Amino acid sequence: MAQAEATHDIVILGGGSGGYACALRAAELGLKVALIEKDKVGGTCLHRGCIPTKAMLHAAEVADSARHGETFGVRTTLAGIDLPGVHSYKDGVVGRLYKGLQGLIQAGGIEYVEGEGRLTGPRTVTVGGRELTGRKVVLATGSYARTLPGLELGERIVTSDGALQLTAVPERVVVLGGGVIGVEFASVFASFGAQVTIVEALPRLVAAEDEAVSKQLTRAFRKRGIKALTGVRFAGATETADGVQVSLEDGTTLEADLLLVAVGRGPVTEGLGYEDQGVQIERGHVITDERCRTSVEDVYAVGDIVPGLQLAHRGFAQGIFVAEDIAGLDPRPVTESGIPRVTYCDPEIASVGLTEAQAREQYGDVVTYEYSLAGNGKSQILQTQGFVKLVRTTDGPVVGVHMVGARMSEQVGEAQLIVNWDALPDDVAAFVHAHPTQNEALGEAHLALAGKPLHAHA
Repeated sequence: MAQAEATHDIVILGGGSGGYACALRAAELGLKVALIEKDKVGGTCLHRGCIPTKAMLHAAEVADSARHGETFGVRTTLAGIDLPGVHSYKDGVVGRLYKGLQGLIQAGGIEYVEGEGRLTGPRTVTVGGRELTGRKVVLATGSYARTLPGLELGERIVTSDGALQLTAVPERVVVLGGGVIGVEFASVFASFGAQVTIVEALPRLVAAEDEAVSKQLTRAFRKRGIKALTGVRFAGATETADGVQVSLEDGTTLEADLLLVAVGRGPVTEGLGYEDQGVQIERGHVITDERCRTSVEDVYAVGDIVPGLQLAHRGFAQGIFVAEDIAGLDPRPVTESGIPRVTYCDPEIASVGLTEAQAREQYGDVVTYEYSLAGNGKSQILQTQGFVKLVRTTDGPVVGVHMVGARMSEQVGEAQLIVNWDALPDDVAAFVHAHPTQNEALGEAHLALAGKPLHAHA
């Protein structure tokens, strides 16, 4: 029988964004920390999610820039996509960040334990033959790429994990799922020269976003040659000798060289002993209160295993919160609606706060305003279309900012300050926004909502 080691303040199971952030902050606060990870520190985000996919999206942007150079008077041509070269660039970015993170863990004096851990007591995690017992335990085991029952993955039917390892660009791609992962990969494949069809059971793409954003993205994708079939359900798929045959419930059959299954991510909680120790689980997710506390005393949970937004920066923020909470700093809980959300397709989507529909449900009457990027100088220079949409309560603060267009991810920083600080349109209108920048579009939208529009015709 392995001996318990009650020698840590915190034992953290999972070294992804939530786990390593918790470990680093706890160590910074003088707590003794053990961090357990079965794969590589950094988790899905660093190795199979955020970083590699965004590196591929940047390569896709470079491809489009080369393809459309003549638009800007630059004689460029796109000779083709060297996918192994793209992977080399992507893997280089991941490798450098991974090395840096390993250095931070080591410098922080954190005990890093490689292996598959299991919760075997209220405050004990067993890894191999060791038992690590802490004053507190943090569950941060992350998520996996979901598939569908009866759908067998293979060479031509892959999840996002497989899409990151392709050695050649397929000619025809069907993307099953029109959420964040689906539209990002659809954007990459289209930029790389593939014919792309998205199949989405819900009535619109990126259904969690404001409806106006969904409509704008659908129009933009149509111009790029990306076909979106919404409101239709997937029936099945069969690998053939030279491709994949995809069947839909309405009788439609699609022929493709690759089927990308992008139907979301599921929580990694099964078989880890959580329920055995009394941790409340619903539909695979760990249930917590606003302070990330589970149903078991001294056991916390953060990140994708907790119901809510599956975003690396949410898990990161929750990890820091838990470390500070355990250290007795009494931090303010992470507010879900105040977390910025970005979808890195072309055009980019960035939002924070409530959609118009959510705001109407919560507050009744609301006021909205859309500022078209057609009135923004830098957006004209970049040749992008889209808008900034504001949602405010009647005579109250701005409760939602929704943006679509090139580089909108870079504007969400100010947007989250506006929403989280309950800013009135007049508050933001008083600030000077640099010219010419896309950031001006936020300023102009608030000027209009404050009753002094300078470009109301836009």
